Amino acid sequence: MASVPLMIAAAAIGVTLMYASVLDAKERRVPHRTWRPALIIAVPAAAWIYGLAILADWRIAAGYLVLVAVFCGFFYLFQAANLFGGADAYALIIITACIPFFPVEPYFGTPLLGFFPFTVLTNAVLINIAAPVAILAKNLFEGNRAPLPCLFLGFPVDGKTIQNEFGFVMEDIEEEDGRMVRRFVGFTGSLGRMVRGERRIYTKDLRLHPKDYERELALYRKAGRVWISYGIPFIIPITAGFLTALFIGDILFVIMTTFAGM
Repeated sequence: MASVPLMIAAAAIGVTLMYASVLDAKERRVPHRTWRPALIIAVPAAAWIYGLAILADWRIAAGYLVLVAVFCGFFYLFQAANLFGGADAYALIIITACIPFFPVEPYFGTPLLGFFPFTVLTNAVLINIAAPVAILAKNLFEGNRAPLPCLFLGFPVDGKTIQNEFGFVMEDIEEEDGRMVRRFVGFTGSLGRMVRGERRIYTKDLRLHPKDYERELALYRKAGRVWISYGIPFIIPITAGFLTALFIGDILFVIMTTFAGM
């Protein structure tokens, strides 16, 4: 009986996730209104789910409600600390609040906990890991030189057309005594800037507000090639994680059980 509202919520959220992924890939922005039709459908379905769960066993239902509150709280805090984009956090919060259980039995079965949002998150993270591996292979093939972490996270582009790319600038570039001084901004340095609320230089900002970045654009042109991060919005792996969780199952659980069986 509970599978009906779960499937209704999953269908509404799944379609919206795919649409949001297209928006984020094209515009790097997902307006909140994008989620309104899904919320109109998913929120009543979620209320139905929680009602049935409480009637069936209020103790188990209470445990899942605590999990939902904790996960939503973490996603909100991560967004507040600039560790997640707003659209990413919003998507994960909606999934967590509206689909706490698996709507259907996935191909590889339901994991022990059976908490659908956790599977979506772990699948998204594992899928997202594939991108850095591909980027490393690309950099090694092209002979690009940089600190090892940067080889996983970005690649050089033409400084003359950097504003036409997607990502953020991974180098601090200055001109001193007629020579270019370049320093890579590592993961810890970038993370520290995000936590302090200091904005990184995004190629989108260079494209939309060139007059505000005239000095930087001039330096990038002189530098020749500039390293930027790869520009895949996290909402795309979230969508992939959602669909794989729904139809295939928990990738991490499958890997662990496979190795345990060996």
